[in-house]
Amino acid sequence: MTTNPTFCVSFILRISKTKPEQSTIYARVAVNGKRTEFSIIKNVPTNSWQSKKETLNHSYKEFRKANAYIDQVRSQLTAIYRELTLSKELATPSIIKNHFFGNSSEVQTLSYLIEYHTKTQSQVLSSGTLAHYRTTEKYLREFLLSYKKTSDIYLTQIDYQLITEFESYLRLYKPTDHHKPMSHNVVMKHLTRLRKMVNLAIKLDWITKNPFDRFTVTYKKVDRGYLREQELQLIMDKEFSIERLSFVRDLFVFSCYTGLSYVDVYNLEQDNIVLGIDGEKWIFTKRQKTDITLQIPLLPIAAEIVNKYKNNYKALNTNKIFPLISNQKVNSYLKEIADICGINKNLTFHLARHTFATTVTLGNGVPIETVSKILGHTKISTTQVYARVLQNKISDDMSKLKNKLNGKEDNLPHKKSSKA
Repeated sequence: MTTNPTFCVSFILRISKTKPEQSTIYARVAVNGKRTEFSIIKNVPTNSWQSKKETLNHSYKEFRKANAYIDQVRSQLTAIYRELTLSKELATPSIIKNHFFGNSSEVQTLSYLIEYHTKTQSQVLSSGTLAHYRTTEKYLREFLLSYKKTSDIYLTQIDYQLITEFESYLRLYKPTDHHKPMSHNVVMKHLTRLRKMVNLAIKLDWITKNPFDRFTVTYKKVDRGYLREQELQLIMDKEFSIERLSFVRDLFVFSCYTGLSYVDVYNLEQDNIVLGIDGEKWIFTKRQKTDITLQIPLLPIAAEIVNKYKNNYKALNTNKIFPLISNQKVNSYLKEIADICGINKNLTFHLARHTFATTVTLGNGVPIETVSKILGHTKISTTQVYARVLQNKISDDMSKLKNKLNGKEDNLPHKKSSKA
């Protein structure tokens, strides 16, 4: 259900503090409870104003001319509002005021920038990235209502103070659902998106000064979560009587053995499974996020899961390898799976990609260059985030070192003489 916007034009008298007998008539424009005021007639006798009728009486010598002007202002402001709403443009009190004074070319607002960014970038950015921008926009609107008591601001009002206030708002934000408060890096992501939109406004010459010039966006290095071999095996071996949990487990394990993200798993079609150069089955696809081609050998466990769903009617109807399920539901069900399996980790679908990089490949001696290629990274430095050294790898390497050192000690002169 949509509510009709409220619009009102009224006129008020403001008495001069230095000359109480003299006053100024102001026009007040209100839209949805927000308002702005500006003077239209100065130096009128205070006792000549009729507040109920919003007109001047005959005690003001030019009352007829003044009253006609008041009616003209009312009509003009109403016409501006109607024109903006009919053309589906933003119609705030400030914008209406700017149109009245002929400053309509300078009324670019944050809401207008957001709409322009969405319109121009919808064919450039991925659907996932656009979804992240929509989330940032939601927080921006909530921030404006909470901190600034307004639904919109001019781009020229975006300054260092507003950026720091928005940062503070994000850090103190209390979600109403099960999600945790925002981490430092998540807050920085939202600010980075705002900065990119502001940079677009600068390139369009909508603003000249960059409010982010003195603001530094910083990211903290985080230890990416992953499942150890025992934890992954625990999930694989678990029998689930609930079909939805069994299905989500299969998707998660499939990602653990292919390194594919949720959206890339969802996009997989039957034609993406082909015979590779070695005569074995491979996945040939593209990352939706970067449009980079992926060529992934299908490991036996992943192949078993594909085979399990080859006759699933929901998947066949859409020519997909797996039936459709939202990422939100997947992550919600993974929380249940973690509880059932006694795994005290924040189990999300993206954790599977980390597990593939860490436990399944690098932990088993696969070169980082190969892992980087499979993950679709453009830079090896991106993959190095996953190149953690696992305990079992340390143990194996140190055992080999001990054997080498023991062999060298046996060949030392004092060792040989002691045996004689």
